[in-house]
Amino acid sequence: MTSPLPCPATPLLPLLRFLGRGCPAWTAVLAACLLCPDAAHASLGLPMKTVFKGESTFLRLVARAERENWRALPVGERTVRVGLALTGTPYQGYTLEIDNRVEAPSANFQGLDCWTFYEVSLAFARMLHEKAAPYEPADLLRMIELERYRHGRCTGEYLSRIHFLEELFYDNEKRGLLTNITRQLPGAERMDHRDIREMTVMWRHYRYLRSNPKLLPEMARIQERVSDLPVYHVPKDQVPGAERYLRDGDIIAVTSRDTGGYTSHVGLAHRDQNGVLRFLHASSRYHQVILDDRLSSYLADKHDDAGIIVARPNDVPAGTFAER
Repeated sequence: MTSPLPCPATPLLPLLRFLGRGCPAWTAVLAACLLCPDAAHASLGLPMKTVFKGESTFLRLVARAERENWRALPVGERTVRVGLALTGTPYQGYTLEIDNRVEAPSANFQGLDCWTFYEVSLAFARMLHEKAAPYEPADLLRMIELERYRHGRCTGEYLSRIHFLEELFYDNEKRGLLTNITRQLPGAERMDHRDIREMTVMWRHYRYLRSNPKLLPEMARIQERVSDLPVYHVPKDQVPGAERYLRDGDIIAVTSRDTGGYTSHVGLAHRDQNGVLRFLHASSRYHQVILDDRLSSYLADKHDDAGIIVARPNDVPAGTFAER
């Protein structure tokens, strides 16, 4: 990994010292923001070793992607190639909880949960298309930021991150990053209204909320807005008939019977060499990323699973970063 270029020398140090009120740490932060805003935004003050783990795995993936020319594949197939290459990665939860207060785009190739697995796979696939080699961790974090945060921008605040898949699909579709195809599938129907309260009820499980309980009222308002979104799914008894319409790399969100939320799990669709539509995901049951059974069979074995939402990812629309 290469180091960022140094900031140019400027005569602003006296002003920075004044604004920092004699605190070297704040002086350094202000210097980064004023003199190198792009670099400062990339890390938001957190070191790379905190926001990016598993660089050796990342570099091995890059080498394989270049050797096998993954960049030439459609985005869905590209995403699945990454996902399959990550099979065996240990399951690990709460990997986004990296600081008590500062929120920043992050990735951890040493451990993945269901959401970060699909997210990293898709971000890596988009990175390959967005620019030519060489690729560095900052390139991947840029793709993750684009999807993970409202309007594609991390402000450094915990609540700028999207915490619910239903909202992420809604936000990302508006920005052209994906298409929610669920309503086009046979058997699709609108889900009953849910009263989402997980983040405020279980707030002590989340490092940022535990350290900043003043965020709870706004989190409650976010939950209310997400609860009111129109959410459609394909009930699981209709999934066998819908499988034929799904493609490699489609994001499969598993819906729940629990009235406290719409979704409970997420992974990727992969059609194997025999034409079987299988579920590629980070499994808490098997403690790793696996290529599981046929999607409809996987759902049939889970009493609490109600059905699926399907989002089809796109590459980053042209001009997205020029507007930022």
